Amino acid sequence: MDSKHRCVELNDGHVIPVLGFGTYASETVPKRMITDCTKLAIDAGFRHIDAAYLYQNEEEVGLAIQSKIADGTVKREDIFLTSKLWSTCHRQELVQPSLERSLKKLNLDYVDLYLIHFPVSLRPGDEMYPTDEHGKLILDTVDLCATWEVMEECKDAGLAKSIGVSNFNRRQLEIILNKPGLKYKPVCNQVECHPYLNQSKLLSFCKSKDIVLVAYGALGTQRYKHCVDKNTPVLLDDPVLCDMAKKHKKTPALIALRYQLQRGIVVLAKSFTEHRIKENMQVFEFQLPTEDMKVLDGLNRNLRYFAGFIE
Repeated sequence: MDSKHRCVELNDGHVIPVLGFGTYASETVPKRMITDCTKLAIDAGFRHIDAAYLYQNEEEVGLAIQSKIADGTVKREDIFLTSKLWSTCHRQELVQPSLERSLKKLNLDYVDLYLIHFPVSLRPGDEMYPTDEHGKLILDTVDLCATWEVMEECKDAGLAKSIGVSNFNRRQLEIILNKPGLKYKPVCNQVECHPYLNQSKLLSFCKSKDIVLVAYGALGTQRYKHCVDKNTPVLLDDPVLCDMAKKHKKTPALIALRYQLQRGIVVLAKSFTEHRIKENMQVFEFQLPTEDMKVLDGLNRNLRYFAGFIE
C-alpha cells in the first residue's frame, strides 16, 4: 500500500499519515539512540514523526531526517513532522520565537504540524517545570485564545503547515473553537488513548468538529513512576487482547494499534527496538471484524497511564 493511501485529510486541506513514530524517551535513553531509531523508522516506512521541545530531542530527530534526505530515502515533503509549544512559552511574544528555536534545532524551514502541548501555562523561563520552594508548579495566567492567535500567525508565515492542540478536553477545545475572529480551527487534538482509555466521548466531539484525534500512549507501555502505581494493569498483558492477538496471529501491540486506526484515530507508535519498529508497520496488513472492535470497546476503564504528568 502506497503511503499516500495511509493518510487522512485535515480540516485545512493538508493530510496526515495515520501511523506516526513517537520519539519521546526518558533521560536514560542515549540521545544517539533517538537519531538511530528515527532513521530506522523512516527506513521501515514511517513518514509521520512526532517530536516536541519538551522532549529535548529535536536536534537528534532533525539529524535523522536530514540523513534520510541526504541518502535519497525521502524528500522533505515526504516527511510529516510534528513539534509542540511548551507550557512556559504560551505568552504571545514567546510563541513564534519558540517555534523558530525548534526549527533551528531540527534544521528545517517548517514543521508540518505545531501543537500547543498542554492547556496549562507555566511561568516563563529556562526551567521546563518551574516550581516554588514547596515543589509546587508555578503557573502563569495566559489566555490560550491569545496564544492561538500567534499560532495562526505562525501558520500564515509558513513556519507551520498546520496547527493544533494536545491534551485538551472538550471544554478547552470549545474555548478555541468559540474564539471571536477564529481564523483556523485546530486540525487535531493529541491525547492519551488506548483500549483502557478509549476517549469515545472526546472522539465523537472531535469528529463532529472535523478535528482529528491523535493517540499517544497507544500501547500503554510508558509506565512512569510519577504517573502510575506499580499495580496498575499492563495493557499488553490483557487476556482479551492477548487472545485476540493469537486469533489473528499478530502481537497484542498490533491489535491495539489496529483498533485505533479503525476508529478513525491517527496513532503514534513508539519503540526503540528495531524489530518492533518494523513490526508496527504490519498494522496495515490486516483488519479487525466488527465483533472484535466491540470486544475491544469493552476494555475501556478510563485508566490514564499519564495521570499526574502535569496538573
